[in-house]
Amino acid sequence: MVERPGDRGWILPTWLRDGMAAGIVRPEPAPSNAGEDQLKMGKSAGGTKAGKASAVQAMGQCVCGEVRFEIDVPAFWAWHDHSEASRQAHGCAYVTYVGSWRSRFRILGGAERVSRFEDAAAGTTRSFCGRCGTPLFYERRRSPHMVDIPRALFASRTGREPRYHLAVEEAVDWAYGGRPLAPLKGYPGVVWERPRARKRRPPEPMF
Repeated sequence: MVERPGDRGWILPTWLRDGMAAGIVRPEPAPSNAGEDQLKMGKSAGGTKAGKASAVQAMGQCVCGEVRFEIDVPAFWAWHDHSEASRQAHGCAYVTYVGSWRSRFRILGGAERVSRFEDAAAGTTRSFCGRCGTPLFYERRRSPHMVDIPRALFASRTGREPRYHLAVEEAVDWAYGGRPLAPLKGYPGVVWERPRARKRRPPEPMF
């Protein structure tokens, strides 16, 4: 099921609505209340005392910039997802995700732009920007306290290196695998993989 902000009767996802009420997901603050909102954000994020930063933050956003968010650094973990579902959702060979505790994740602006697709059979929910279509958040029913975010949406380091691979049995054979690349003559800035040398067939016996 896909929910879009423009549809009649559309409501915010439960986790967004509850997050706004709890202060974990916060809309764009007004300039006059910026300091007060920062204190509230720090208190709700990591259980720290008001006035103290809970951690270093890594900020991310969608392509159009409408949806902006942040997580506390370091993230919980990071990995490469080779599953067919993520490949189709993002339109690429595989997706690199950063996993964060939900309590250490905040939407800074554009919460009303977030739409989502629920796969009841798989027990997953994928959120995306309703304006530019950028895939944003990946949630799994079996991990209700975690939010997975594409690593490419962050401009800074998240504190975790993606050293893990999931669903490698679903990986495609056309993805780049680190083979040597060479400049393509006549096309500046383009490199290519040279065809693999074919094995020569042994000569047939004459007699």
